[in-house]
Amino acid sequence: MIVPALPAPAASAAASGVSAASAASAVSAASAVSAASAASAVSGAEIPCPHPKIVKPSAPPRPVPPPADPQAMRVGGDALATHGLVIPAGAKQPPAVTATTWMVSDLDTGEVLGACGPHVPQTPASVQKTLLAATAIDKLDPRKKVTIVQSDLEIEPNSSAVGIVAGGTYPVSTLWLGLLLNSGNDAANALARMAGGGGPDGVARTVAAMNAKAAELGALQTHAVTPSGLDGKGQFTSAYDLALIARVDFANADFRKYVLTRSAQMPAQRARKVAGFQFQNENKLIYNYPGALGGKTGFTTIARHSYVGAAQRDGRRLVVTLLGAEAAPLRGWQQGAALLDWGFTQPAGSSVGHLVTPAEVAASAAAAAAARGATAEKATAPGPGVAAGPASRSHGWSVLVAGTVAVALTALPVLLLLTQRRRRRKSRD
Repeated sequence: MIVPALPAPAASAAASGVSAASAASAVSAASAVSAASAASAVSGAEIPCPHPKIVKPSAPPRPVPPPADPQAMRVGGDALATHGLVIPAGAKQPPAVTATTWMVSDLDTGEVLGACGPHVPQTPASVQKTLLAATAIDKLDPRKKVTIVQSDLEIEPNSSAVGIVAGGTYPVSTLWLGLLLNSGNDAANALARMAGGGGPDGVARTVAAMNAKAAELGALQTHAVTPSGLDGKGQFTSAYDLALIARVDFANADFRKYVLTRSAQMPAQRARKVAGFQFQNENKLIYNYPGALGGKTGFTTIARHSYVGAAQRDGRRLVVTLLGAEAAPLRGWQQGAALLDWGFTQPAGSSVGHLVTPAEVAASAAAAAAARGATAEKATAPGPGVAAGPASRSHGWSVLVAGTVAVALTALPVLLLLTQRRRRRKSRD
């Protein structure tokens, strides 16, 4: 049962940097959809997500996502398989935001507190850089010096750059700051190239590693094409996947330090006659939200605004992930702040699903491979009185290997679902 939203306390709205008028608009829009939400809950239909009424700016059409996989939509829990709103029974209505999809979850327990279309694929923009960090931050010594090559600077015209120069030499730590504070696409290319071995195929190797990392985490709606999040054909992610990725990032001490840094210094390159300069953290959550842990902003004209942000309060660490937002009446970080405020009102233990762990993913894949292998071996066993010759044994192994590979791609969501159901039964017992 969905209940109408109650107005957020004035102190909370002010702490989040959300204007009174904007907050009132969001509450009004949420109240307007409450009746429809309750009716949908009774009928079993998808519950519409609360959105404010706005005039959307003109923008290029969004890419068509791949067909929805019903099993992948259920990773983390049956309730998450929706394009609409899912919140715990009895929870207050969440704030109305322009984000097309969003999710609020607990970084420590993995509980999903609420979501709107959590598994719906969207284009990521620069929040993709969080996947680059999850993939490469442990591979690169932060003290190592990197010499920039011309290909590092080959980014989309007028896209965000931190200002590194070809032939310049910079510490890896400075490049991470340029990536996470200033959303430097040039820094993304340099870091990806180095993490991929430093050669001309380094970026491609790292993008492949990013996709492997997503699969390892159970982020089944995520496919990276660029390391920076600049738009690429077939590049998608989801609010649920971004939370899985954020959980890895915020477990890393260097990442936590970088995303809370307010400003950093780009060193001068005297040999190139380039002066040093200061750059700032563009994530305004860290300046305006008590307990902010940092995060990442994103925008392209196709993806619109995306955001990942985390905060701690009363011993809880929550993360919000949102995609496909507009900047009015609330900017991306302000929408994140409003959703975090809502999340912190939910009692501990209240959830609609959970964030799967790499251990769950690996265990489920192994169990599926074993089951498929046993089936394949039985199907290829010789009949009574027939000896198994070399050819038949070879064929059996081929089927087994093929089955194992197929399972890793197709059966994982089913087994994750079964794993969660077992966990639920045990918790009820």
